[in-house]
Amino acid sequence: MELKNAITDVNGIKVGQAQDSIALTGCTVVLCEKGAVGGVCQRGGAPGTRETDLLRPMRLVERVNAVLLSGGSAFGLDAAGGVMRFLEERNIGFKVNTGVVPIVPAAILFDLAIGNSKIRPDAEMGYQACIHASEEKPKEGDYGAGCGATVGKMFGMKQAMKSGIGTSSKKIGRNGILAAIAAVNAFGDIVDYQTRSIIAGTRSFQKAPIKIGKEGYFANTLKMLESAIGKGVLNLAVRSNTIIGVIATNAILNKNETNYLAETASNGIALCVQPAFSLLDGDTVFSMATGKAKVDINLLCAFAPFVFADAIINAVLASEPAGGLPSAKNKECRMES
Repeated sequence: MELKNAITDVNGIKVGQAQDSIALTGCTVVLCEKGAVGGVCQRGGAPGTRETDLLRPMRLVERVNAVLLSGGSAFGLDAAGGVMRFLEERNIGFKVNTGVVPIVPAAILFDLAIGNSKIRPDAEMGYQACIHASEEKPKEGDYGAGCGATVGKMFGMKQAMKSGIGTSSKKIGRNGILAAIAAVNAFGDIVDYQTRSIIAGTRSFQKAPIKIGKEGYFANTLKMLESAIGKGVLNLAVRSNTIIGVIATNAILNKNETNYLAETASNGIALCVQPAFSLLDGDTVFSMATGKAKVDINLLCAFAPFVFADAIINAVLASEPAGGLPSAKNKECRMES
C-alpha cells in the first residue's frame, strides 16, 4: 500500500475538519468508529483537556471512538458535544443500559488572539467536522484546529507567525503503520530537526531581514531567553500556546503500551520546538492503536518522535499568511537562524 503521508494511512482512521476562515478558528476530529485503544501524554504547563483521566492505566475504559483537537481555548471543548452526538446517532460508544456513551477525549489550543475571539468552535462545528470525515489525506495548514494557530509569541502577536495543522506517516517493519496529526500553536520557534535551522517563530523587530552572522529575520527565542531583553519580557509573554495532536498505529497494543507510545511521540515536540514543554504551553499528545498488526512496541517508540515531529514541520510549511501574520511560505522567512 502506498502511503499518503497522513494519519489516515492507518486503516480505520478518518479525519474531519471544520473551520471559520474569517474568525480564524476551527476543529479537527480523528474518528475510529470501530474503536481504538487510547492513551495520552500531557507535558505542557497550561493544558486545556477533556476525558484524559480515563485514558490512564488502571481506568475502566480502554477504547476511544474519536479524539477532538480544537481551537477556541477552553470554549472550544464544546465541540466535543457535537462529536458525541454524531457517534450516538450511529450507536457508537461505550455500551451502557440506556444505550451508548461515545468516548471522545479532547484538547484545545488558544487562538483567541487572532481573528474574532467571540467566535469559537461549538457543538455544531464538531458535528460538521464528523460529517466531513474521510479516509483521504486531511488538508494541512490553515484548516481545522490549525486555522488560527500561530508560533513565535515571545514578543507578542505582532512578532509572531502563522502556523497550522499537519500530518505524516511511516511504515514500520513489515506490516506496521505509524502516523500523526498535529496542530501547532507553540510559544517558541519551530526548527528543522535535521538542519537545526528555524523555519518559523518569533520575528526580530527589523522591518527587513538584516543578516548578523546567520541571524536576522528570526529573533531566536532560545537566545532571547538568555538575554536581558528576554528576561524582561518573559513575564509579559503571551500565555496562550500549545501543540496538540494524535499519534496513531495499526499495531496491537494494550493500554500501558498505548500510553507509552503517546509519551515517546511527545518527544517529537522537543526535536523541533524551541523551547518545548514550557509552563506557557499546554502540549498534549493522544495515542490510538487499532489493533490490526503485530509490531514491536520498542520499534514504534523508536520512530514515534520523528513521525510526530514531521507532522509539526508539515503544519508550519503548509500554512498560508493570515490574520496579518506571515508564514513560512513567505520567501524572506527561508533564512537560516
